[in-house]
Amino acid sequence: MFVSSYLMESTGVCVCTSAREHLVGSLEGSASSVAAESSQRYLCAPPGISTGALLMAVKLQDMTDAETIALTKGMRDSGSVFSWPKDWRVVDKHSTGGVGDKVSLALAPALAACGFKVPMISGRGLEHTGGTLDKLESIPGFKVSLTEAEMKKALEEVGCCIVGQTADIVPADRRMYAARDVTSTVKSVPLIVSSIISKKAAETVSGLVLDVKFGGGAFMKTQEEAGALAKKMVDVANGVGMATTALLTTMDVPLGRAIGNALEVRESLECLRGNGPEDLEELVTYLGGELLLSAGAASTLEEARQKLAKTLRDGSARTAFCNMIQKQGVTKSVAEALCGDVPDYSHLPSSVHVTAIKAASSGVLVGMDAMAMAKISLQLGAGRNKVGDPINYSVGIMLVKVVGESVKEGETWAELHHDSPLPPSLLQKMQGAVTIKASAEARKPSRVAARVV
Repeated sequence: MFVSSYLMESTGVCVCTSAREHLVGSLEGSASSVAAESSQRYLCAPPGISTGALLMAVKLQDMTDAETIALTKGMRDSGSVFSWPKDWRVVDKHSTGGVGDKVSLALAPALAACGFKVPMISGRGLEHTGGTLDKLESIPGFKVSLTEAEMKKALEEVGCCIVGQTADIVPADRRMYAARDVTSTVKSVPLIVSSIISKKAAETVSGLVLDVKFGGGAFMKTQEEAGALAKKMVDVANGVGMATTALLTTMDVPLGRAIGNALEVRESLECLRGNGPEDLEELVTYLGGELLLSAGAASTLEEARQKLAKTLRDGSARTAFCNMIQKQGVTKSVAEALCGDVPDYSHLPSSVHVTAIKAASSGVLVGMDAMAMAKISLQLGAGRNKVGDPINYSVGIMLVKVVGESVKEGETWAELHHDSPLPPSLLQKMQGAVTIKASAEARKPSRVAARVV
């Protein structure tokens, strides 16, 4: 009754019996007097208090995988659950977020070019993390809101769509998420996992791949933390019926060379031409390869990655992207200009000013502070400090040089795209965000640190 009554009061939908059985025993029968007292108060408390009691009990007592699976299923079933034709191979990807992370923009059409259906529900940026929807909205006319019928038509005819979450998808999560902030339960792993996986489960996907990032520019700072979260998400996602694997990927330095909405769209299109940054293509092919292998579309991971890479070289992924953005409101002329063999990026917003950042010394770039650069991009106007803040699609950072490359004193290693005058402090922050060593090996390490199954 504990969680089921909570979801009933939140959304009008009662969670399944299994959730009741698991959670009553775990939380009300807990050895923790605090959790037990919270659960008793919950049963007769007003909605706001009862929500807090539930969240605090979960935070204090944790949850087993079985309990998290039960909660996730209940959250999924609190709203609409998509239904697709049985012969469709429906897959998706989720990233825990980072700096310059535009993988979805290239991966969704690449998977569509491989014959999969990708109903990708994405989010907006907040603070240092960029949002996939914000990036796509820098394309004139692109709309992130589609009805289920429009999504189905896009998947039928194109193979992919990238949309925002609608009000009827996992409504319980919105109620819980708002309460997590005020109850200091945002970092509770079972609540993070159930929030993420319930939305993917509502998409009714058969395969899911998780990109769990760690490092200075990520939510998880260490590989150990990221591994624990990834394992929990993989086990819970498999438990609700989605064949799932995860990759642990590094986020100490920005992904690719572009940070900022229109700049990242442009870089994504270059990736779809087979001309993108090495680390971006690596993640597109490695993450997509997991899904192809899981679905039986390849016999080895290497074969799967090569199939994804082929779609970036032969133009089929770019064609899928061109068709997708037209299905989502972009005119044919704009779409073809952006996606043509000779691209015309003049349709994307561009900044008033571009300021070169020059190297103070010669050597090899051995470090870039992803979080510092994210905050600089935010200060330029590329992101938002709170929900509802306006975004400047044209501004951001272009990295002319990346970690592992050589630079000479006085040579440009980055460009700031901005509309307003730059304060001297911001220029100082940019110089402080890079580490150059006179004698170091010029190498670019892999982004992929581990695979979790």
